[in-house]
Amino acid sequence: MRWYRLLLRLYPAAFRHEYGDELAGVFRERLRTAGAAGRVALCLGAPLEVFANAARVHWDLLRQDLRQSARGFLRSPAFALTAMMVVALGTGANTAVFSVTDHALFAPLPFPDADRIVKLWDRRPAYSRLELSPANYRDWKERQTTLSAIGAYHRWAANLTGEGDPVRLDGALVEAEVGAVLGVIPTIGRAFREADEQLGAPPVVLLSHRLWQMRFGADPRVLGRSIALDGTHHTVVGVMPRSFLFPHRDVQYWVPLQLSEDSYQDRNDNFLEIVGRLRDEVTLEQATADFERIAAELEDLYPVDNKDAGATVHLLRQEHTRQARTLLFALVGAAVCVLLIACVNLANLLLARALQRRRELMVRSAMGAGRERLSRQLLTETLVLALLGGAFGVGLALWSLPLFSRLVPSTLPIEGRPSIDLRVLLFALALTVATGLVGGLLPVLGLGRAGMTALREDERGGARRERLRSALVVAAVVSSVVLLVSAGLLLRALWRVQSTDPGFRPRGVLTLRISLPQPEYAATERRVQWYRRMVENLDATPGVEDAAFVSFLPMTMTGGIWPVITGENEGNRREAGRVASLRFATPGLFDTLGVPLLQGRDLSWSDTANRPFVAVVSDSFAQRFFPDRSPIGERFELGLAEREIVGVAADVRVRGLERPSEPQVYLPAAQVPDGSLTFYVPQDLAIRTSVEPEMLLGSVREIVRASDPSLPISNVRTLEQIVEDQTASRAVQARVVLAFAGTALLLAAIGIHGLLSFLVSQRRREIGVRVALGAGRGDVLRMVLARSALLAASGVAIGGLLAHLAGRSLEAILAGVPASDPPTLAAVAGICAVMTLLGSLAPAIRALRVDPVTAMRIE
Repeated sequence: MRWYRLLLRLYPAAFRHEYGDELAGVFRERLRTAGAAGRVALCLGAPLEVFANAARVHWDLLRQDLRQSARGFLRSPAFALTAMMVVALGTGANTAVFSVTDHALFAPLPFPDADRIVKLWDRRPAYSRLELSPANYRDWKERQTTLSAIGAYHRWAANLTGEGDPVRLDGALVEAEVGAVLGVIPTIGRAFREADEQLGAPPVVLLSHRLWQMRFGADPRVLGRSIALDGTHHTVVGVMPRSFLFPHRDVQYWVPLQLSEDSYQDRNDNFLEIVGRLRDEVTLEQATADFERIAAELEDLYPVDNKDAGATVHLLRQEHTRQARTLLFALVGAAVCVLLIACVNLANLLLARALQRRRELMVRSAMGAGRERLSRQLLTETLVLALLGGAFGVGLALWSLPLFSRLVPSTLPIEGRPSIDLRVLLFALALTVATGLVGGLLPVLGLGRAGMTALREDERGGARRERLRSALVVAAVVSSVVLLVSAGLLLRALWRVQSTDPGFRPRGVLTLRISLPQPEYAATERRVQWYRRMVENLDATPGVEDAAFVSFLPMTMTGGIWPVITGENEGNRREAGRVASLRFATPGLFDTLGVPLLQGRDLSWSDTANRPFVAVVSDSFAQRFFPDRSPIGERFELGLAEREIVGVAADVRVRGLERPSEPQVYLPAAQVPDGSLTFYVPQDLAIRTSVEPEMLLGSVREIVRASDPSLPISNVRTLEQIVEDQTASRAVQARVVLAFAGTALLLAAIGIHGLLSFLVSQRRREIGVRVALGAGRGDVLRMVLARSALLAASGVAIGGLLAHLAGRSLEAILAGVPASDPPTLAAVAGICAVMTLLGSLAPAIRALRVDPVTAMRIE
């Protein structure tokens, strides 16, 4: 019968205590009167019977508790709404942050066995991640032993014409083996074949699902259709799945990567990105060691071009920057702080609620309700409040996702906006239940420890409750301080970055991209004629001050690092630091961008291919390579030719406001060799205006259309917007953390208000006696405010220490702002003082209004 007694534990404790002996007796009697077969049947059927009956009993009690909870909420709607709001803020913030963080850092990529896909980079002393040259890539591919497939690709954009208005599309040149690495096949049609990569093979193209829908109406008959990309007709051979966004989320087409034998001559021509799939049983560490071995072998074979070369191998899932990862983890910490404060405030609310209901609980206890039954009722009410608040929290998370999605790194082949899927909903449910349990645990534990005597509130019990609630309020203040300091540090870092001089004047500059298609504009002379005609027409347009074309605008360039060869380093083309970024430009670029020309002259239209090759260099270039003499007239080799320096311009932060910029070289657009360096052909147009830049956009479009109707205009934005984009993720993260901090501060103020209200109600008789004995209003006010000041000071002291530790963990994204920034700490202390005063105001006024006669009559 012992096993049957254990089964009876499935029933609620109160039911078991009342009917357990009777149920056991009935079962014992049934066993005694049954035969052998009957006893076996009874023993086998007992678990199912007990389980079914216990479930019905639990359901009956749950219905009673739910009805009781509903009546209680209707009697105290303010309490119910406040509790739900607290839970909604905590769970909503954490659900949104979990959704974004999981989407960006942990959710599997949309490829089969995505945890086996790796990204490979060349590594040099000055660059931990550098694209590979075709020559080095071919050697890596032939010598490696740890990858089952390896493929190269190169990001490429082209003009789509003949299908409605011309449009500029982001795409990629890919090897056929990239498909084997990623394990994705087209939705319709076929993938690339090795034959497609051969020089002279018929041009083919794969369309993205988005391009197929938007430009071709999702027509399955698109296969075999010819489309013009940069004037070259390609046959559509397939359409990729909707989820295929490789190598980045904006890609819209793929064409085969075709490399001529000339491509393998220069080991410094780095432009290929590489992906591979690990063989079975091969670890990431083994693959890294394999490619380090290959890099060492190639350094021995090519000591000049491959000096100090290495290899970087990491999972494709980890293709994001340290800053992006730190930003997301900082948000996780902020959301956890908000959740902690939500739990603290929920516990405070429930403690106050339990105190208000002590008479009701005493009556129910006197009528026979035990501790288990009352605890069950309290937990049910708490969980109902938590679930309702959690539902609102999910809605809050959905509403805030567009803001959070801006923190998803753009370097990953995933959608930019995360979704609230089943995994996120399960997380939200678990978080909601946990919040309800944690918040409701203290009243229930107090009831369980003290029994029914806890319901009779005496002075000692009130003191215990006061200490407990004080500890909870201090915890809320601590979390608020940590969030406020973190938000303050991030804002200080944002302001510091935004105040960085970019080296140019961004205000009043309209920029756009006009990419001239090959082979129509393959001849340099024809391109330059078009540039000059465009600039002359623009200069004649009212409102235009200057205009110029350049390969890449500041802060929009990736790659483009070239070795600089002077007489000092002819034998070492890859010496650390002896590199520069390369741009071709038309005359007037420095006036258009507002870059000061420090020495010499600007580029000129007369700097053509049949004239001496010249260059304007940055001040950092001059200081790096010619520190002891004027650079004007000096010669160096870069961009496949020797150049003479004719001018020195101020430095520009071409890599962004936070990244150091290498020395820069500006070359005449007319000195781009025909059919060579096509990646650097000027395509970005900058226009300095005397009016609002947007007002000129229509005129610019007309000028471009008149010059060549087939040319699309893309990337239209002002130079100010380009600079603002550099701090966009910082601004979003700072706003989110600041919103979390504001929420935490509000909740902490509510906690202080609730505690002081409880304190005043508990000490009402004492206050009345003090007033009757001659205490003035100032004495009563000091008594109330001193308690709130003590709580706030304790929270600020502890929170300041924890905030310093949090700031140390954020140093990678603080742009040089110290973790213990005095202005930030002083501002937070002042904010907490104001918060304490506001939270104390109503209880203090209530204390001043205590009537001594009425207070002394209270039993």
